[in-house]
Amino acid sequence: MSLLLGPAIVVVAGCGGHVSAFGPDSANLSIHADATHLDTNGTTRLSATLASGDPANVQWKLTGGDPNAGVGSINAEGVYTPPAYLTRDSVSVQVEATATGATSAANTSAASLALTVTPGFLQPLSPGNLSVGANGSVTVSGSIAEVGGNGGIHFSLATDPTGTPSTEGSLSAPVCRREAVDGTNPAYTVCSVTYTAPASVAASHAVYLLGSAGSGKPSSWTRILLNAAGINSDPAAHQARQFLPVPMGSSAGSNADYDSNGGKLTDCCGGTLGALLQDASGNQYVLSNNHVFARSDQAIPGETVIQPGLIDNGCTPYGIGPGTTPVATLTGYPALSSAQTNVDAAIARVSPGLVDSKGNVLELGTRQQDGTLAAAPPGISSTNGQGEKASLGMMVAKSGRTTGLTCAPVSAVNVDVLVDYFTDCAETTRSMTKRFTDQIAVSGTGFSDAGDSGALVVDSSNAEPVGLFFAGGTDVHGVEQAIANPASEVLSALDHQVSGTNGPTSYSYIGGQDHSVTCVSYDTNRNSPEAGTIALTANEQEKAETAMPLAQLLINPSAGIERVGIGQSKDHLGTAVILFYVNPPVYQAAVANGLSPIPASVRSVTTGVLPVSALNPDANASTSVTIQPRAGSFASALAEKEKIAASILKTGSAIFGIGVGQSLDNPADAALVVFIDRNQFDGTLPEALEATGQRVRLVLMDRLHVTRAHGTPLSGGSACPVFHRTESGINGFDPWRETSSPFSEVAPDEN
Repeated sequence: MSLLLGPAIVVVAGCGGHVSAFGPDSANLSIHADATHLDTNGTTRLSATLASGDPANVQWKLTGGDPNAGVGSINAEGVYTPPAYLTRDSVSVQVEATATGATSAANTSAASLALTVTPGFLQPLSPGNLSVGANGSVTVSGSIAEVGGNGGIHFSLATDPTGTPSTEGSLSAPVCRREAVDGTNPAYTVCSVTYTAPASVAASHAVYLLGSAGSGKPSSWTRILLNAAGINSDPAAHQARQFLPVPMGSSAGSNADYDSNGGKLTDCCGGTLGALLQDASGNQYVLSNNHVFARSDQAIPGETVIQPGLIDNGCTPYGIGPGTTPVATLTGYPALSSAQTNVDAAIARVSPGLVDSKGNVLELGTRQQDGTLAAAPPGISSTNGQGEKASLGMMVAKSGRTTGLTCAPVSAVNVDVLVDYFTDCAETTRSMTKRFTDQIAVSGTGFSDAGDSGALVVDSSNAEPVGLFFAGGTDVHGVEQAIANPASEVLSALDHQVSGTNGPTSYSYIGGQDHSVTCVSYDTNRNSPEAGTIALTANEQEKAETAMPLAQLLINPSAGIERVGIGQSKDHLGTAVILFYVNPPVYQAAVANGLSPIPASVRSVTTGVLPVSALNPDANASTSVTIQPRAGSFASALAEKEKIAASILKTGSAIFGIGVGQSLDNPADAALVVFIDRNQFDGTLPEALEATGQRVRLVLMDRLHVTRAHGTPLSGGSACPVFHRTESGINGFDPWRETSSPFSEVAPDEN
């Protein structure tokens, strides 16, 4: 995913308000607001009603507000939007409703309501993920929509994102940077704090640094991995302007990746330098996504690639202001609009001496004495630079602009997905919904985020290229679901669709000897699907109880099956399973010998497996069985996926992805992993999917789309960023011409 700068956290705080009208006998008209306290990122809906309870036709009027930023706006439907920023810690906005039409009798003339608006976060706390060892220190910062003022961000430590207090480590006093409202370069309020880890860390686990603006509830957080290995990993290093020659894994993007409106630049985007390639003649190219380098098919060869991306330079293109280095020139890309294209990739010819010629990737190397991770090239000795095929359960690593170095397992392979693309950074204009086939899915807490688009995914055991990360999102359990193009298919697409410097060529990854990656994994204490619960309905419970007598006949200690019971499915929360409690070594040996002692279902009730130790609530034992799906089960699921994928992946359907993964209920079985739009899912699955007879594992999340880091400059071209998530930019002017023109002279966006 790539990233976009602008308001990212939508928070509506406070309680609803209900106020009677003013004036004689005016209690016949009243106003209700969904929230009377909100921040600059939120909205609230107001409505006017008569004493009878009937809705009233009214005209809305706003007064008060901020003397510099204004009062905000309210539309005809009563939706109030605050100003984009404030110049004080809070302001009061008076909303007045005046009756119109048939409801405008004298005794129902008007009513008013006061709203309190406070500054909201302009970006999540940054970095979003950090790793520190004992006594390690890291600095976290955030910005809020306040120019001047006296407020700031309140920081606190917690054991989880909900705010359960933690005493693990300490925080320094916050430091906030403010500029005068009438200054020559006004900036939003930026606050930072330093966290110091405790003197000893027994086992890897996470502590959360929470941030709240003003007196509001915490609305942004950073996950800090405390690890006994003493690894210090800070993604902020990936976002900085790098010393030359520039390494991979750092922030980058097209110099034209921005939106403009009315002659001014309004926002910008950026992603990640993924890997270094070479053609048959030895010419070198940097690899990233089409939507990072080529703005989703909108670029032309010859455009400039810069480091860092505009997102990390306050939306100041090279040639307009300082802070970036032009490191490569766009060579070409397989067109996303082509039905023959099955990757999101683009390459740019490197400028001599400006890019690390060995292909070193930030943090891909060994741990140093200070706990930081050295840069290192990917491994290519096993495959001669052609990349390795991903396998289910393979632990992979990626080094990206936003989350830095992270590791997680491959959760599904042969994944077909629908991915949304847009023509602008702000994602206001959809350009296409593209279907990709046979992709790789990686599932892990903190594995990826907006701005990591273009990062190379490697096998953590040998650093061989496995995939190119391009899209993802977070599921309902808070776990990141990442999608990557297979590494070998990226090369094949470039070979057939993109000519090199000297014409048609064969591309390969540049790297060194295979080597292991020192993994940073945030999955040590995540709320995974295994921990989710939804109360079983009476019908589900009854179905399971009816199946129990037959299930008890399958108890077989010689195959490792000790007991049976009733539980809840991990593959499909809310449905019942017959749980088989097993002796793991005996059961795993039976599976390894090709036996299938536990059926996929008993009387149409899905089955699940747990170690018998899980029956003892006081036992400090694993509650899962570690095993790979049987080859026959995997082959069967793959064949069924190929049969039905095209029929269930249709525009408008709640299902936007399907692949083959591992059943969480019984790891010995493969499952069809189905990605579903959580906002559209009604609880029913297509008959074609149900009819396969395969285990089905559901992943509920928002729809996949590519998102780069996106930023919004302040008026006057200020370099203060605001983070959001979005897509590609639009070419509003020619940033390669030699000019010193200010932003006010940028040509308007033709779109």
